[in-house]
Amino acid sequence: MEVSNIISEIDVQIQKLQQARELLAGTEETIARRGPGRPKGSKAAVAALSAPRKTRKLSAEGRKRIADAMKRRWAERAKANGKS
Repeated sequence: MEVSNIISEIDVQIQKLQQARELLAGTEETIARRGPGRPKGSKAAVAALSAPRKTRKLSAEGRKRIADAMKRRWAERAKANGKS
């Protein structure tokens, strides 16, 4: 190979490397600007904020069943510990 061919191939490689560097440097800048978490205005974030929360209501009968169950559990524990 002649020296001029080698130099032209080196120039081509340098040009390719510079283009690759520019691409990578451009992506680093966009990554550096991003903050943690979901981007503002994304559909999921907007949907989560606008959805009304459902409130759960417990009937009197349900409260009584839970209270009775807890009393039975406490009685079983007291009996197991030897307390009456």
